[in-house]
Amino acid sequence: MTTETLDNATHGGGDIRFEGAVPILRMFDEAKTKAFYVDLLGFQIDFEHRFEADFPLFMQVSRGGLRLFLSEHNGDGTPGAVVFLYMQGLDAFHAEISARGSRAGIEDGPVAGMRVLQVWDPVSNRLRFAERATAS
Repeated sequence: MTTETLDNATHGGGDIRFEGAVPILRMFDEAKTKAFYVDLLGFQIDFEHRFEADFPLFMQVSRGGLRLFLSEHNGDGTPGAVVFLYMQGLDAFHAEISARGSRAGIEDGPVAGMRVLQVWDPVSNRLRFAERATAS
């Protein structure tokens, strides 16, 4: 029995495939949240949902295949979460958000061989946009 066969037998077989994760990040101020994710980071709002007009907002933002849920609902995320976001084009993204007023810089990441641009949203959720460093 090969390692792959053993792994499939142990973990449910080869028919199971995960297609990604969508973090739910807490928000408290709709205007500040939209200014950060849409105006600064360049995400688009895919949908907004409230059960009634004065109920908490739940929305999805996306950009380049990345999706995030943002929620005002109690229990949906805790302020101060950290999300590690793998990407390509980190230098271009950095230039873009710098032109919009971001002062974040690119650093060597906590994962070996990664470069990271770290930003904090209005409730201190930390987004780490990361790209594999290329050999010079």
